[in-house]
Amino acid sequence: MDVEEISRRHLAAGTPDDEIVRLLAKDILTVKHSRVSPAYAEAFARAVLAEAKNSTDLSGDLFAYEPSGSTMGEFGVGSRGSGDFFAHRQLARIIGRTAAAVGVDEMDDAGAVRAHGDYIITTVDGMHSRLSDFPFLAGFHVTRATLRDVYVMGAKPVALLSDIHVADDGDVAKIFDYTAGVSAVGEAMGVPLVTGSTLRIGGDMVLGSRMTGCVGAVGVARHLTARRQITPGDVLLMTEGAGGGTIATAAIYSGFPEVVEETINLHFLKACEALLASSVLNGIHAMTDVTNGGLRGDAYEMAETAGCRIVIVEDELRTLVQPKVLEMLDALEIDYLGVSLDALLVVAPPEVAPEIRRVVESAGVAMKEVGYVEEGKPESVLSVDGEIRDFTPRFRESAYTPVKKVVDEDKRDFEEMKAGVERAAEAALEKKLRILARLRSSL
Repeated sequence: MDVEEISRRHLAAGTPDDEIVRLLAKDILTVKHSRVSPAYAEAFARAVLAEAKNSTDLSGDLFAYEPSGSTMGEFGVGSRGSGDFFAHRQLARIIGRTAAAVGVDEMDDAGAVRAHGDYIITTVDGMHSRLSDFPFLAGFHVTRATLRDVYVMGAKPVALLSDIHVADDGDVAKIFDYTAGVSAVGEAMGVPLVTGSTLRIGGDMVLGSRMTGCVGAVGVARHLTARRQITPGDVLLMTEGAGGGTIATAAIYSGFPEVVEETINLHFLKACEALLASSVLNGIHAMTDVTNGGLRGDAYEMAETAGCRIVIVEDELRTLVQPKVLEMLDALEIDYLGVSLDALLVVAPPEVAPEIRRVVESAGVAMKEVGYVEEGKPESVLSVDGEIRDFTPRFRESAYTPVKKVVDEDKRDFEEMKAGVERAAEAALEKKLRILARLRSSL
């Protein structure tokens, strides 16, 4: 509960000050229960109101931004669908071209810069927002995710960093359980957790116990397996997948807690370790993890970056989903192609595919050929029994919890929202250039 946000909304609606204080104090007492007195709640509410008034209606580059007219939820940001992909491409516009070997404009799993002949890979992943009440799972799965993003760039992870935020009323134990989850994966893979940050969400202003955070990783590579190297004639190979944070969340909130156990494994990371230790790595063009909106989202992004047509063949895809996970997805009517499976997707010339499969399977991980790359407009399509079908990402990834199924039904006009988002991104870019010019003039 963000009491600052509540206060601002009341101010905008013209609610009298005393009424705002009364309502805020009631909310504060609801969350903090017997830990604070009514007098404290009222004093706190008045202080919140004073700060909200002092910080409202400020103008200028440093205080105001161009609104897009769409909320994060309405536009699907973070929901790994077409809205999310569009927003991320606006971020790439704002950042612009850089000297990076792999920059944000390539929409790859991680970025890369050159240093003394090697590539330094950096990436960061946010913990699944619905795992706030399950800190160990949150830490475990976000760490596995960020390590995946380093591995799929052809890099050896060398360090982890963690950032954890818990709201004012959250138990301190959450940061310990979360860190235990992070460390469990790091130690299992021999990658040390070397630094981090611990803060409260919104300081004093956000009440409740909500937790959020991220884990970043740094890796080193000699040979990059970036998406831009995909070429017509390549084939796509995919490993088995049991999912991670998304599948764990679906299981917990849909009444299948026993399925969570299937997500606790290191299959993906072991497969990548085997590839990194093999000479076949140099024959691989690209790798990615099946996460962003499932295979629908990742195939689309890969096609866009490489400028090729990617054909996914469904014939054996279902056999690569862990049976208990697939049974749950089917029971809940969740499209397994539109949800994160945490499988490894490898793109390589057909002549090296058999050796790639041999190496991966030697690590105890199943892998099959699931598609191919051909010349044509940048798009991804699905082949089902020889029939080509549309395979573009949906507005959001598959709705995998009861709440998401409700949210998925409430949609605004996408083209209208895109115009506002583009306008806001352009305004942010122009502001960046204004401030940058000021900074450079002072050097």
